[in-house]
Amino acid sequence: MGCCQTSPGRSWLLPTVMLCLFGFFSMMRPSEPFLVPYLTGPDKNMSLPVITNEIFPVWTYSYLAMLFPVFVLTDYVRYKPVIVLQGISFIVTWLLLLFGQGVRTMQVVEFFYGMVTATEVAYYAYIYSVVSPEHYQRVSGYCRSVTLVAYTAASVLAQVLVSLAGVSYFHLNVITMASVSLAFLVSLFLPMPKKSMFFHAKSSKAAPQSPPGNVAGSEQPQQQQHQPELFSVSGTLDVDQLSSPKTKRVVWRVFMQWFQDLKECYSSKHLLYWSLWWAFSTAGYNQVLNYVQILWDYKAPSQSSTIYNGAVEALSTFGGAVAAFAVGHVNVNWDLLGELALGVFSAADAGSLLLMYFTASIWVCYAGFLIFKSSYMLLITIATFQIALNLSVERYALVFGINTFVALGIQTLMTVIVVDERGLRLPVSTQFLTYGSYFSVIAGIFLLRGIYIIYSAKSRKKKCGAVEQNPDESTDSTNDIIVTRL
Repeated sequence: MGCCQTSPGRSWLLPTVMLCLFGFFSMMRPSEPFLVPYLTGPDKNMSLPVITNEIFPVWTYSYLAMLFPVFVLTDYVRYKPVIVLQGISFIVTWLLLLFGQGVRTMQVVEFFYGMVTATEVAYYAYIYSVVSPEHYQRVSGYCRSVTLVAYTAASVLAQVLVSLAGVSYFHLNVITMASVSLAFLVSLFLPMPKKSMFFHAKSSKAAPQSPPGNVAGSEQPQQQQHQPELFSVSGTLDVDQLSSPKTKRVVWRVFMQWFQDLKECYSSKHLLYWSLWWAFSTAGYNQVLNYVQILWDYKAPSQSSTIYNGAVEALSTFGGAVAAFAVGHVNVNWDLLGELALGVFSAADAGSLLLMYFTASIWVCYAGFLIFKSSYMLLITIATFQIALNLSVERYALVFGINTFVALGIQTLMTVIVVDERGLRLPVSTQFLTYGSYFSVIAGIFLLRGIYIIYSAKSRKKKCGAVEQNPDESTDSTNDIIVTRL
């Protein structure tokens, strides 16, 4: 805190370093690529159907149940307490994973892991409350890059330890436990923010800053106007303030502002269609990631085969990062070709998932996953930029929060119907046929949309050319060819 007060020019350094350390240690989890082999091995001795239909669905349900309350709470308590809560959830998750036994205990593990993922919102939102706007892009890049590096390093380390050193899956989880414990300790030393985006927004007459990589638009959110502080200066909750009518009015005002902002944002067809793709594809992507290890274990049982889950996870993450980086250096008219690109690469996702279903080779299955993850990460980078374009920081957080909630709702519906023991309870192989068909539908819709947009643009161009050759045409005819953004 002292750094933030005494050295304004470097006030972003301490929280950035601490947040990057937290991100690194929290993502340095070498046990994750080998979670299913650990559960099916002698340590837990569980069957694939039990893991698939009874244990893993709990994560989706708990994530959905906690996402919206945590989203509101994160801003209300100013981020740091939620990051600390995430650190605690990490520790509880791996303690139970190491020493717990039985289906019920593993379901509790999934519940706490759902809390881990629900509280991730605080990690990326924290930077907007402790650094000045001119540092947003740099600090956001650091925070995102360090998690990518940590995940890749953890996957490589896991594969090396398993293949070359013969380290057991149990000891991989011990290493993970040590890493997430360090993350928790780091979270305790994060500076406490004095403001937040909604409930503790500071009075400002200046135009709001756009999030990293965005172009500041004409929209100026009303949240930037003065709102009363709901907490004492120390950052602790004042119970009298919380229950006061004044505080309740502020909370109601914030919720109503959210509703108005969302209504205005989604009135843009461009943002709406990209958000729909983002939500539906993210739902399918999360579902694939949640069950792909089970598919690998089904194709090549880990107890009798040499597996390379860590290497595949590292390569797929690196490939996705390269694809995402390449997008920023490609000059494309995304308004014209964006939805066609969504359709084409969604078709690649669908094809890779269907390939994973039909093949009997674990190597082809691995290759399909590499294609799937790289294609998705490329597209999600494009979609994130297109959605965030011309949004202020407040609307950026709000829109992506709602999109994530919608994606999780779709994923939950898929889990209930396809996976859960109370639903169809499909075998994991058949599930990937379902996911491939799901992405095929998404691809078909956006391919048709993309072709329609290109055809409409060419038709308008021809009409414009005809008007230029016949300038005496009526004003009404001219109005008919005004180009509107789809």
